[in-house]
Amino acid sequence: MTDVEETIRRIQSQKGVQGVVVMDSVGRAIRSTLDEEATAQHSALLQQLCEKSKSLIRELDPTNDLTFLQLRTKKNEIMIAPDKEYLLAVIKNLT
Repeated sequence: MTDVEETIRRIQSQKGVQGVVVMDSVGRAIRSTLDEEATAQHSALLQQLCEKSKSLIRELDPTNDLTFLQLRTKKNEIMIAPDKEYLLAVIKNLT
């Protein structure tokens, strides 16, 4: 088992985690623990959210950059860790 697979397995085993998605820089899912439909939907939307957030941060302060994004709703929490080449998203159920 590779380090990446072991890390995804470890994250997935945490209480309440519904899914883990690893995407490339353009939003294509590389690895996912979600089904195909959910992976496609989350990949496209989270990539857009991340890009808009990066743009907003740079507009407010050109010397700053987005390193982590956490979004919490009534039912879920989505944590996104963007990097230059990859984006890691963890979807967690709060109930």
